[in-house]
Amino acid sequence: MNEHVQTASSAPLFNPLAPEFIRDPYPHYERMRTTDPVHLTSFGTYVASRHAEVSLVMRDKRFGKDYVERTIRRYGPKIMDEPVFRSMSHWMLQQDPPDHTRLRGLVVKAFTARRVEDMRPRIQQIVDETLDRIIPQGRMDLIEDFAFRLPVTIICDMLGIPEEHREAFYTGSRDGGRLLDPVPLSPEEIQQGNAGNVMAAMYFQQLFELRRKNPGDDLTSQLVHAEEDGSKLTNEELTANIILLFGAGHETTVNLIGNGLLALHRNPDQLALLKARPELITNAIEEFLRYDSSVQLTGRVALEDIDDLGGRRIPKGETVLCLLGSANHDPAVYPDHPERLDITRPNVKPLSFGGGIHFCLGAQLARIEAEIAISTLLRRLPDLRLDDAVNAEWRPTFVLRGLKRLPASW
Repeated sequence: MNEHVQTASSAPLFNPLAPEFIRDPYPHYERMRTTDPVHLTSFGTYVASRHAEVSLVMRDKRFGKDYVERTIRRYGPKIMDEPVFRSMSHWMLQQDPPDHTRLRGLVVKAFTARRVEDMRPRIQQIVDETLDRIIPQGRMDLIEDFAFRLPVTIICDMLGIPEEHREAFYTGSRDGGRLLDPVPLSPEEIQQGNAGNVMAAMYFQQLFELRRKNPGDDLTSQLVHAEEDGSKLTNEELTANIILLFGAGHETTVNLIGNGLLALHRNPDQLALLKARPELITNAIEEFLRYDSSVQLTGRVALEDIDDLGGRRIPKGETVLCLLGSANHDPAVYPDHPERLDITRPNVKPLSFGGGIHFCLGAQLARIEAEIAISTLLRRLPDLRLDDAVNAEWRPTFVLRGLKRLPASW
């Protein structure tokens, strides 16, 4: 056996922060699915890569979040003294029932199908105003100038963040993604996370005071009222979950739009097809979600001993990471060339928004924002071209998969 083959075969199966993994994780996933579908990583967690196991873990009540215990096992008991981890422990995303049920119940009304559908005119207005401002320039960064502004504006609307405060959110850092990665953070990264968390908490405390004095028809006013009702929400829960809603409300949608546009321009036949048949946009969004998911991973903890998960015994208390991006490429579910972008693919039901009780609240809003953004861009800028679709630069995070920038001109 030659040296190159030995090196390839001895490389870790799951090394999510390696540059080649971030650039294109899908060949690595294929290797995992075929050689070790429930893999024990070098940092002590199990990783499920096939659709069957991923789907089961997200929906089976024998698995839960157990965030505090999982984090202490990873970093030691003092980790919960760090502000960013203490805040994340209050996220509804990290809770098990009954706390999860209580917290999700407070915000779910803002994301009903009717309310989200009613946002279409506002979403279209923001996209058109953004393009009106940019088109005369002849060039833009599709991430910063286009994909980023739409979902940030919408979540600011939903949270009742005043117009005069928004510029800081449009120009703010997008460095928080590492907090969700499975590879443990360095002390410097933890300090960076703490600093960002403290800044966000300070701003939202001011917003809470504003909405106590001047309540509106927004989610923050609604949650401030629940906090005043003591039994429903503590101040720490209020602050943590507003930070979560702001981040989750834009981060994954930015990446969905950016990843979708890159996929189209790397597949000119699909781009031409969507321009010729704009009615395919709804199915195209599902295919973008499947083909290159904005969220690559979600995690659960075994609440009891699991005798057989893909041939593995999972002891109680162990973490199982579910590779959503890998499940979306599993040929057992997508037999017709899952590695290929096909906006006409039938029965696309990606796992990109998770599953079970933690299914993403904002899934339909993200779909509609991406649908309007991409279809309007293709209609109004038919000659748009990417400056370098081959060497697109990815953010150095794994769970939240998105581009740093995507320069384009016309």
